[in-house]
Amino acid sequence: MEHFKFKVEELEKNMRIDVFISTKFKDKSRSYIKGIIDELGVTVNGRDKKSNYKLKIDDEISFAIPENRELDVEAEKIDIDILYEDSDVIVVDKQQGMVVHPAPGNYTGTLVNALLYHCKDLSGINGINRPGIVHRIDKDTSGVLVVAKNDKSHKFLAEQLKEHSMNRIYLALVEGIIKVDEGTIDAPLGRHPVERIKISIVKNGREAVTHYKVIERFKNNTLVECKLETGRTHQIRVHMAHIGHPLVGDPLYGYKKQRFNLKGQMLHAKKLGFIHPTSKVYMEFESSIPDYFNRIIDILRNELK
Repeated sequence: MEHFKFKVEELEKNMRIDVFISTKFKDKSRSYIKGIIDELGVTVNGRDKKSNYKLKIDDEISFAIPENRELDVEAEKIDIDILYEDSDVIVVDKQQGMVVHPAPGNYTGTLVNALLYHCKDLSGINGINRPGIVHRIDKDTSGVLVVAKNDKSHKFLAEQLKEHSMNRIYLALVEGIIKVDEGTIDAPLGRHPVERIKISIVKNGREAVTHYKVIERFKNNTLVECKLETGRTHQIRVHMAHIGHPLVGDPLYGYKKQRFNLKGQMLHAKKLGFIHPTSKVYMEFESSIPDYFNRIIDILRNELK
């Protein structure tokens, strides 16, 4: 652990503390600094502060950065489906039910636990509990995602996410019949004001855009392909519920009474495309539709016969 001390000057007053500290480490992203603050803490004048603390003149800040290998996450021998791997990235086909990284209530059995057993060289940008994680998919969402093996690759991939140039296509089964063949949902998202576990449409929320296209219609359901322009938490789930077509099996935003006994929402990260951090060549990976998804689709198709 490396410790640092800073004193706030006139021009730095009113800055958020995570922004201030990130200016002191040009090789670290703000998200990395915020992750360290959230997990290990930071003190101002000897008192613990959160990452959104606004600085005052002459504030004395104490901050520590862990070594990349000083992780609070244990490596676990867990089988994972690796679609591609080189010295910069790992592309994984995540199974339904696996949490991507450790968090309260899920400190073991995650994709990160499995990756740390598989390889030791993961980027440290997102903090000690999320090494290598550039983007996430929900626990009960299956499919493809990319993991960074070093900070250079992580920054390059994160920039593509920020610029909306990473190609992410999902397959979703929703309730009801969508009459139009395609459409776009442009509705800002933020934390629900009352039910904090939920995300909702919020007037001053973060920009969120989902493009959808109907693939197949059934008796009471529609299979759609969703292309993400942005990648907010629960984006597809909230957006489809917003237009009156929540995902089948969704425990948060779906129907209270579900027809099928499912483990979670019918959402699969089908395709992921990005420019490789080193070769600068566009690469695209596709995940086959999993058995749990095909089983329900087969039932719905047979009802049309």
